[in-house]
Amino acid sequence: MNGMKRKFWLVLSLLLFVAQLQAGPKIQSWHTSKGARVLFVAAPELPMVDVRLVFDAGSARDDGKPGVTSLTNTLMGEGAGEWNADQIAERLENVGAELEVGSLRDMAWVALRSLTDAKPLATGLETLAAVVANPRFEPEDLERERQATLASLLADEQSPGAIGKKVLYRLVFGDHPYAHPVEGSQASVKALTRADLLATYRRLYVARNAVVAIVGAVDRAQAEQIAEQVTAGLTEGEPAPALPEVAPIGQAQLESIEFPSSQSHIYLGQPGMKRGDPDYFALYVGNHVLGGSGLVSILSEEVREKRGLSYSVYSYFLPMRQSGIFQLGLQTKNVQADQAQQVLLDTLKRYVSEGPTAAELKAAKQNITGGFPLRIASNSKIVEYLAVIGFYDLPLDYLDSFTAKVEAVTVRQVRDAFRRRIHPDRLVTVRVGRQGS
Repeated sequence: MNGMKRKFWLVLSLLLFVAQLQAGPKIQSWHTSKGARVLFVAAPELPMVDVRLVFDAGSARDDGKPGVTSLTNTLMGEGAGEWNADQIAERLENVGAELEVGSLRDMAWVALRSLTDAKPLATGLETLAAVVANPRFEPEDLERERQATLASLLADEQSPGAIGKKVLYRLVFGDHPYAHPVEGSQASVKALTRADLLATYRRLYVARNAVVAIVGAVDRAQAEQIAEQVTAGLTEGEPAPALPEVAPIGQAQLESIEFPSSQSHIYLGQPGMKRGDPDYFALYVGNHVLGGSGLVSILSEEVREKRGLSYSVYSYFLPMRQSGIFQLGLQTKNVQADQAQQVLLDTLKRYVSEGPTAAELKAAKQNITGGFPLRIASNSKIVEYLAVIGFYDLPLDYLDSFTAKVEAVTVRQVRDAFRRRIHPDRLVTVRVGRQGS
């Protein structure tokens, strides 16, 4: 009997744990004295805290100098206040803390993970505050990171996948700031100066252009102190201005790029949707059926299983401040490239016309909602979600209501959204490989 009781309580505890995850963490929000928005989730289970400062300082803010925001963000972790890069690394290593910097098209971030014991936390927060408020941008650090960036860009020139994706973005986004690569180009990176980095930092790394996400074993009062400390050295500033809307594609475009490879990389794309889009859940769940669920997707069935044209095929939406890309892609033997491209396009056309079956939609919902608890099962994952929620001004109950909104999607909504938003006759197509093989 005691064994049965123990089993009962174990099962009950697991059910309560899963229910808690599916309900989503409780998010609290406020603004610092300088105007930075803060999102906080108390997570007392482990003696750790994650702090993530996100700035509207991605490559869409390069302001005519492609690569400047990426290089600015990278150098912030290479020396700040009275410490150089090695001293920063040593300080954090001695207390078991970790610092991370990174940037994308929309955003850039500086993040800290630390134990909540007094000494590690004090050292970590002091370092983070200096990195954010007093980056040094030393000339020798600039030259080192410039060369690293140039080496990365050179490597991209030898990668058919990297070449294809860059061309796809250029054709899909035209003269929009999303069009150019995050790292910039060889020419633009070579032209950047320390003055460019300083000007970019002063323009974008200000409190009112920032979101602070905090998750960990601290209470509200401690979280408020942390948020104030890590933004204290920033000027108040102003939010970055709104980005222009992404223009729709007027007609189909094809660009074939000769490359000495045994396989062709094929990419199809168009503008997709933005964060907070009213069609978000219909398009997101619908795409899971089309090509977002790996080997069980419709694209995989048509391209891989029925015809053996590619080992992997996919489709996805990348929502951003303005409409991000909707992309499909695969790799195939050069001699099969025409057939694979046609199957990819025909499958998309049929899906836009017919939508998913009830069974396909049900399976997609089960897959998405069943895996969702694992996507918010760690502090590091939750803090990234908080940063996205704050940055894109999504509802605070976004995580709490996620599964319900997925479950509410209907076949009719998916079909309607895809018919209105996806235009197979106006797609950009990019092929990289041996042409005419």
